Amino acid sequence: MDDAASIDQTTPLPQAELDQLTDQLVEKLKSVYDPEIPVDIYELGLVYKVDVSDNRDVLVEMTLTAPGCPVAGEMPGWVADAIKQIPDIGKVTVELVFDPPWDPSRMSDEAKLQLNMF
Repeated sequence: MDDAASIDQTTPLPQAELDQLTDQLVEKLKSVYDPEIPVDIYELGLVYKVDVSDNRDVLVEMTLTAPGCPVAGEMPGWVADAIKQIPDIGKVTVELVFDPPWDPSRMSDEAKLQLNMF
């Protein structure tokens, strides 16, 4: 057997499966709340990017409302734990990023409504 044949060739996720996984990811992200604000991290606009590989590994890039947020050390673990509840999920990595910095314009209308910001 040549070397090329022994390399694991992961097949792309079918679009329907990726769509279902996206819905599950959003549901799990919406289950994580900033303890100081009664709105989930998804609606607050703290999640900047979610990448899903063909082998179902997930990379989340997120931020906090402020770099000195008291839960900075814990929030990535909460997010990873929530995502790991999805059946057949691969490796989950959550990275905190602060560029661009978060500001209230990233919040959804739903979050603004919950916080009486209209």
